[in-house]
Amino acid sequence: MRKYTVLACALLLGLMVKAQDPHFSQFFASPLTLNPAFTGKFDGSWRLAANHRDQWPSIPKAYVTTSASFDFPILKKRIPQNDVFGVGISGLTDASANKILKLNYGSVGLSYHKSLNENGTTTIGAGFQATYSSLSLDVSKLTFEDMLTQNGFTNPTSDILTNGNNQSYFDMNAGLLFSGSTNGANNFYVGASMYHINRPKVSFKDKSWYLTGRITAHAGGSLPVSDIVTVHLSAIHQIQNKASETTVGAAVGANFGQNPDIPSAIYIGSWYRFNDAIIPYVGIEFGGLRIGASYDINVSNLKAATASRGGSEISLIFVKRPPESKGIPCPKF
Repeated sequence: MRKYTVLACALLLGLMVKAQDPHFSQFFASPLTLNPAFTGKFDGSWRLAANHRDQWPSIPKAYVTTSASFDFPILKKRIPQNDVFGVGISGLTDASANKILKLNYGSVGLSYHKSLNENGTTTIGAGFQATYSSLSLDVSKLTFEDMLTQNGFTNPTSDILTNGNNQSYFDMNAGLLFSGSTNGANNFYVGASMYHINRPKVSFKDKSWYLTGRITAHAGGSLPVSDIVTVHLSAIHQIQNKASETTVGAAVGANFGQNPDIPSAIYIGSWYRFNDAIIPYVGIEFGGLRIGASYDINVSNLKAATASRGGSEISLIFVKRPPESKGIPCPKF
């Protein structure tokens, strides 16, 4: 029975690979998989981000995704004051259907943000990424009809992968980001990105298919309502092939530290992915490190099969801030 479940997951995965990239519920905590224009867009010397997601745990190892990124601004003394020239590297690994299908990729990105006012609180920027990806499919873990004999599943199946078990391709991504503040304390932003601009060709069989571009629009903001409490809002809409998703939500942060630029805070909030899941979120921040945890509560038609267990996710972001940091408002959630 387990083999049939794994095969069903693999077949479902085959459809989703053509329709949808791996994604995170905490999209705001994975900046370089959301928009290349986020590269270098933070108040500090460098930033490290990491995310781990286990989707549909009621189906063992259905989708397990991990990403990490490292980015930093460069040439500060050679570009206009308050402009940002960012460089970043990122990687992602995604194992599906109990590791039957594996996706790995590494990216290198650049961005430039032009300051639109004298204090650098309002900027507009663009970013680009070059990516090398590899896909592998382990057919030995699959069960097919021609393997069934009177003694069970013993007959070796025919070779179904005419192009081999491994595929690799180069990819291009780009994005735009506008970020601003009305008083130097709050922040609002709006951005758009497209991944797979060059539509790379991928195929395990003779018939090729092209990876459809993923178009994303996103926005958010942070609004201090007192010396301690700040409300953070964000939303995202993504389209890829015939699949789309919209997620909106907010978190309330309470800063109990003495330094508002390097907070010691707790966060409680929730996001909602339309027709799919409610996503409660809790986070803690101290010394430039923010750790977040969320859990998808499935409310779609799949809730019976998944026992409403959409998936757990954990994220961390560390920003190294020098003592001379100005505390310029930047996108956070």
